[in-house]
Amino acid sequence: MKDMGDGYVAATVPDQQPHWQDRLGAWLARPKVQAWAARTPLIRNIVRREGDAMMDVVSGFVHAQVLSALVQLDLFERLKDGPLPVDYLAREAGMSVERMSILLRAVASLKLLRKVGADRYGLSFRGAALAGVPGLQAMIRHHDVFYQDMADPLALLRGEVDTGLAGFWPYVFGAGAVDDPEQARTYSDLMADSQGLVADDTLDTVSLKGVRHLMDVGGGTGAFLSRALQRYPDLRGTILDLPDVVFEARAKLEAAGLRSRVSIQPDSFRDADLPKGADAISLVRVLYDHADHTVADLLAKCFAALPSGGRLIVSEPMASHGTPERAGDCYFAFYCMAMQTGKARCQAQVAEALRAAGFTKITSPKSRRPFVTSVVTAQKP
Repeated sequence: MKDMGDGYVAATVPDQQPHWQDRLGAWLARPKVQAWAARTPLIRNIVRREGDAMMDVVSGFVHAQVLSALVQLDLFERLKDGPLPVDYLAREAGMSVERMSILLRAVASLKLLRKVGADRYGLSFRGAALAGVPGLQAMIRHHDVFYQDMADPLALLRGEVDTGLAGFWPYVFGAGAVDDPEQARTYSDLMADSQGLVADDTLDTVSLKGVRHLMDVGGGTGAFLSRALQRYPDLRGTILDLPDVVFEARAKLEAAGLRSRVSIQPDSFRDADLPKGADAISLVRVLYDHADHTVADLLAKCFAALPSGGRLIVSEPMASHGTPERAGDCYFAFYCMAMQTGKARCQAQVAEALRAAGFTKITSPKSRRPFVTSVVTAQKP
C-alpha cells in the first residue's frame, strides 16, 4: 500500500504467476479472437451460447422492467384461464395494440408467455409456475423501490445513498420505528404471502419430530408456525413479534383453527429477553435483516431461552460458501445492502455465529431449493 496523501491509499497489485485461466481469458478478450471463434465450426456453437448468456446479463435490467409491467397490468391473473387476444389486452391496459404487442412479444422471449395463433397470448409453463408461487408477484410489485436504489450501484456500494428499501422496511430498526400500522401491515402481508413456500421447504429440510413447543421469533402473522402446526398435530407454538404485526396473527390462526395451540407474545427481540418454555426456536428470514451485532445478541437470547438439548432452526436465503450463486450472492446480497441493516450470510457464517453463541451439533442440511431458502440447525448442550 502506498500513501498518496490527503488520507488516500493507493493499492498495489501483488506479484504472482498468472493462472492458465487468466492467460486464456486475456486471449479470448481480444476482438480478433472472438471474430475467429464465431466463424470456426464447433467453436462457434459455444460462442453463440456464451453470447446469448452474455446478452441476458447485459439486458437483464430491461427484462426486470418488462416483468414489472406484466405484473402491474395483472396479466398473469388475466391469462390464468386461457389465451386472450392482443387487442383485448391492449384495450384493458389503456395502450395501443402495437405497444401491447411489443410487450407480449418481449415477455414471450423470456419464456413466460406463449403465442397462440396469429393474435393471442397465453401463459407458458414457466409463466404459470411464476403465477402460482405465493407472494412472488407481490415481491415483483415492490421491486420499483429496489430498482431505484440500484439506479446508481456505485453510490449504493459506497454507502452514499438514502435507499428506499430502508424506508419500506422500517421495522427492522426496532419496535419504535413503526408508527403507522398500515406500514407494518404492508410488511407482514408481503412476508406472509411468500412465507408459505419458505415454510414448506424448511419443513421438508428439517424434521420437528420430538419437538413439543416451537417458538417462532419474528414470526409475523404466523405463516411458518401455522404450517408447522398443521404438519405436527401434537406441536404447540409461540409467536414473538412486534405488537402491530402479531395483531393480525390472532385472526389468521383463529381462521385456521390453530389459535388454541398458540401463545402470542407481542414484543421486540431487540428490547426484551425471549420467554422460556419452548424446546425449539425458529428464526425464519430474520437474521439476514440484521447487522452482526444484532444477530449475535439475538442468538445469545435464543441460547438463554432454550433448555439443555433445545434446538435452533435458522432458515433464510443465504450466500453460497463456494461458487457464487445468483440468488444469494447477487439478488439478496444487494437487497440487504439496500435495506441498510443486514446482509446475506453463507451457511458457514451462520454456523460460526451459532458456535460463538454457545450452540453445538451445528448442521447445514441441503435444502430442496436454495434460491428459496437455506437452513442451519444447532443444539444447546
